[in-house]
Amino acid sequence: MRYGEKEIDEAKLEKWKNPATDKNYHIKIESREFTCLCPRSGYPDFATVAVDYMPDKFIVELKSFKLYLNKYRNVYISHEEVINKIFDELVALLKPRWLEITGDFNPRGNIKTIITVNTESARKRKKGR
Repeated sequence: MRYGEKEIDEAKLEKWKNPATDKNYHIKIESREFTCLCPRSGYPDFATVAVDYMPDKFIVELKSFKLYLNKYRNVYISHEEVINKIFDELVALLKPRWLEITGDFNPRGNIKTIITVNTESARKRKKGR
């Protein structure tokens, strides 16, 4: 196993203390090389994953986030499931003031998918709306 594969295999999301808890500011992160596998066909799916969040006490450590996203490259998972899973794991780790994640998947079979979830839609989902 190469060192990069080992890093990806052992990756865990890490949080750091927010250096400016007294401010409302946004952090935007974008990964243009996200991949996972279609659970039906096994074909690769490619996407840009964009995260926009307003931190409270913690921020995500960027290298850990990059390696975490790379863990999905051999996972059979739908577009909807993976974006919601990433969202849930970031909310649990960071407990941000606000968070939105968008998965902009490349067209396959002439179909383009964009999945967006944010803290407001998640609250409505929990209330059953």
